[in-house]
Amino acid sequence: MNDKTNKASAAWKLKLLFDGECPFCKREIAWMAKRNKNGYLAFEDITSPNFNPASYGLTQEEVMGVIHGILNDGRVIKKVDVFIEAYRLIGLGWLVAPLSWPIIRSIGTFGYEIFARYRVPLGNFFGARSCSTNSCSIRKKN
Repeated sequence: MNDKTNKASAAWKLKLLFDGECPFCKREIAWMAKRNKNGYLAFEDITSPNFNPASYGLTQEEVMGVIHGILNDGRVIKKVDVFIEAYRLIGLGWLVAPLSWPIIRSIGTFGYEIFARYRVPLGNFFGARSCSTNSCSIRKKN
């Protein structure tokens, strides 16, 4: 993503580790970046050759399996929790508030896990994925 999308300052509260080769993921990140008026979100492309998951105590397999977020205190969150926190920080927490309800959370988590598992083949199917390195292969489910 470009510098505008990677708007990050000392004030970021959540860094989203996103799949920059996934057309669906890129669209969601761009949408969030437009709403990131306070700079509370930062973004890091996990398919970049400079990305080092070990700097967060993670592996490439883990970050390719599901979305991860790094809180500014260093804690790692993943899956639906990333979206809940990101939307809250851009002032749209009400959109994902139902994900805190147990039944809705279970359904949302299940749906997200299906999407995460199949996002690479879906991106290939739609002809929109252009991963030229092995960095976007998913080797195990998280």
